Amino acid sequence: MTTAQMKLGMTERTTRAIGAALAERRLSLRSAWLFAGPAVVASIAYMDPGNFAANIQAGAQYGYSLLWVIAVANIIAMLFQALSAKLGIVTGCNLAEMTREHFSRPVVYAMWGVSEIAAMATDLAEFLGGAIGLSLLFHFPLWIGMIVTGMVTYGILVAQKHGFRPMELIIGGLIAAIALSYVIELSIVDVAWADAARGAIVPQLPGAGALSVAAAMLGATVMPHAIYFHSGLTQKRAPAHNNASRLKLLRFSNWEVVIALSIAGLINMAMVVMASGAFHAGHPEVAQLETAYRSLVPLFGAGAAFVFLIALLASGVSSSVVGTMAGQMIMQGFVGFQIPVGLRRLVTMVPAFIVVALGVNATDALIYSQIVLSFALPIPMIALVVFTSRRDIMGEFVTSRLMTIAAVGGTALIVVLNVILILQTFGVAVPGLSAA
Repeated sequence: MTTAQMKLGMTERTTRAIGAALAERRLSLRSAWLFAGPAVVASIAYMDPGNFAANIQAGAQYGYSLLWVIAVANIIAMLFQALSAKLGIVTGCNLAEMTREHFSRPVVYAMWGVSEIAAMATDLAEFLGGAIGLSLLFHFPLWIGMIVTGMVTYGILVAQKHGFRPMELIIGGLIAAIALSYVIELSIVDVAWADAARGAIVPQLPGAGALSVAAAMLGATVMPHAIYFHSGLTQKRAPAHNNASRLKLLRFSNWEVVIALSIAGLINMAMVVMASGAFHAGHPEVAQLETAYRSLVPLFGAGAAFVFLIALLASGVSSSVVGTMAGQMIMQGFVGFQIPVGLRRLVTMVPAFIVVALGVNATDALIYSQIVLSFALPIPMIALVVFTSRRDIMGEFVTSRLMTIAAVGGTALIVVLNVILILQTFGVAVPGLSAA
């Protein structure tokens, strides 16, 4: 390495290496590492504390039978994250910026308002998840866990000032911690692997109530801020100056989406498998994070409970960091300005403190935050499908008719299941779901 290269920051070195790799006729496996990052960061949205809550409930109540829901959710997530990344690579704009450019002002401001509410609901769930993990791990009040979580996430957000590469590596490390934690958990808990494999590939609903649980699992998977954020992560990350370079970037991006979200899907499946092996036979009533932790101690020892908290803590901190970054990007994209990241981190902490001060159960607050996200989710999904299917925007990279139909179908499925979840949560009888 030359002296000039040593003086370059990590991000600058990566950017130069990406430019050199795009100029090559053939790309090596080593070059592929340079393009990894955006999908890894976006994938944390699929492993946040909301997923923990929904997957633990699914495994405890219904064993392995709802694993197929995660497989379906992951396919839908891959499609939309790939489309979001594609929009950023091809247009050089993120989804929020495209909305501001192509929609009328009233529509833009309405979408911004809904998206900001969704960002705050997302951050509430993620922030509370980290705080729950800290309070249980160190046995101090939840509000202290919230303060510590806020300080830790802000500290990590400072790394963003040094470019995209340090932040990608930090988030990747936290995801690795979550994955390792569940590898350890699965080695401790007894698992019926044949039943788990069947549950992952054979669609089934063991009882009418399983549909609402499946809706919760899907509702906690595809997240509005992840759809917005992925386009922002790819829009200026790599120096693509022509369509040939964009095509190379798209190929790498699609592979990264598949790999990163496959890992996220396996982690989600591990959550369900762990909960099934630990609770389904004797404790199917377990549905809250605190209860799961306290139940693991007498069943499998303090070690299993400790590893569970490490995974929850890594999930809460990393997803809270990404949620704050996504909120910044959404605001800047819709209205053209942003506030200091420290102030935004402070403001998004306020709802969580209000929830705790009112005495609301933290896990219940996680569930209600997912309901808020259910209202907001169709907006970025529909906008993304509209933009990526327009030839005047995407040019030769316009999404094919088949992919557009698949995206519309995925949107419709998510919307219908989210509506079911909302109705069930508020006690509205839904035909076919009322019976046990």
